[in-house]
Amino acid sequence: MIDKEINSVLREIKDFPKKGINFKDITSLLLYPKLGSKILDFLAEKLNSTKLDAIVGVESRGFLFGYALAMKLQIPFIPARKAGKLPGLVVQTKYSLEYGQAMLEVHKNDIKAGWNILIHDDLLATGGTAVAASELIKMLGANVAGYAFLISLKRLNGDKKLTKFSDNIISLVNY
Repeated sequence: MIDKEINSVLREIKDFPKKGINFKDITSLLLYPKLGSKILDFLAEKLNSTKLDAIVGVESRGFLFGYALAMKLQIPFIPARKAGKLPGLVVQTKYSLEYGQAMLEVHKNDIKAGWNILIHDDLLATGGTAVAASELIKMLGANVAGYAFLISLKRLNGDKKLTKFSDNIISLVNY
């Protein structure tokens, strides 16, 4: 199964970005293009019955597979970035991470009212970043059609925070 293949190449970095956190590093997946293609095929098949108008990928690791998935599905990709990184008119929201505070932004004119948006990120932990992306989408009058994560840290219950936006939550590897 795909979860076993992904798990076999994931790196875990102890005490990163701070002591006590065991960081799941997806960059090791980038060394295996065949596995990357399998991941995209798997996600595309899982999303086959979901009407999507665009994918919002969360900075920065959410860009890696998010953009490739958008190209595979032939829909727009919209980056959600940290404050001050996007050059145009933006909407923004503040959120909490498991190890701090941050601000997330999207270009105001990239998301159209009524669109069905998939949010993609590499990892679901406490759900703060995905909730922030969801709030930005709702601010612009669009719908959260679902979420796609490579990894989910189930013990942190981040998925419970997302169900108020969508119960369509895909995680390829669960810890």
